[in-house]
This record gives sequence, C-alpha cells and structure tokens, in this order.
Amino acid sequence: MTQAFDGRIEDREAIREIITLYAHAIDRRRWDMMEKLFHADALFGFGPIEGDWQGFVEQAKAVIDPCLATQHQLGQTIITFADADIAHCETYMTAMHTVPAGYATTDVFPDKGRTYSAVIAGRYVDRFERRGGAWRIASRKGLYDWREYRELEGIDLSEVPEGAAGYHDDRDPSTPVAAPWRGAR
Repeated sequence: MTQAFDGRIEDREAIREIITLYAHAIDRRRWDMMEKLFHADALFGFGPIEGDWQGFVEQAKAVIDPCLATQHQLGQTIITFADADIAHCETYMTAMHTVPAGYATTDVFPDKGRTYSAVIAGRYVDRFERRGGAWRIASRKGLYDWREYRELEGIDLSEVPEGAAGYHDDRDPSTPVAAPWRGAR
C-alpha cells in the first residue's frame, strides 16, 4: 500500500492564505484581488451564483456591494492532498450581511423594506491546484448549512470616531496588508 501525499506545511499555509484572502477581498470589496486567488479557468458555485470565477465576481458585486457591511468568519479547514499539486478542502464559514431596505438582488436576500442582518452558515468545498508553483482555487462550491434573518438595532456607525470603523476603500488600515495581492507594493 502506498502512503498518500499529506502535503508540506508550506503547501497547507499557502492554501489557507488563499482561503483567508478570499474572505478579506469580499468584505473589503477588493474585487481586484480575485484574479490572484482563482486559476483563470476556475469554476464557482454558491446558491444562485454559478459559472466561471469572473462571472462570479460580477454577480458577487451585485450581491455584496449594496450591503451596508459584511463579515466572513472562517472556521475549521480540512485539507486533503490528492497528490503534490492537487488538494481538496472544506472550510466552515459564517457570513454576516447588513442588508438595506430596497435591496435589489432578491434571489439572494429578500427586500424586507427595512435594514436587517442576514447570517449564512455554510462551507466552502474547494479543489486547489498548484500551477506554475502557485496554489489557487480551481473550483469552489459553496454550501448552505443554515441561514437566518435578524432584526437589527444600533447599526448606525455615525457616532464611531474616524478610523475606528472599517472602510471599503483604501482608507481601511488593512490596505498595506493586501497590497501584494492587489498588485501594489
């Protein structure tokens, strides 16, 4: 019996970094990072969003950009290596979305006529491939485990001092952290 390839720590960390960068890119609306996270021919599917990763980004913009805030929390990740250049992963996630009144993409979140929180708990099931020495997502399937809608109170951050809240542009303090993944140094 041959022993399965179990991956090097460096490979596991490279894969985890891509998974983490995806959550960062979504929450900070750094769509320009996606091309460095997915292989050019990668496929993506989650709920009503299906197709290639470029189509996913366009659809995700329509879903995420109107939200007042989002935050994706990542949980445990299982990584299984098929061989030295292919890995299968499952990552648990909880995604919080502050959905405004008048939300237009109702096949994702309903328009309730008021601002509310949509919480999705689920998993990303990924196939990663190392090509040209770089690990990237070759396919991603998002799965819902549960979701709920919550009434919100105190969502207005207008009283928060300047710099104490996150931003969806380069004012966000994480900008230098993401710079290498955005093509800037």
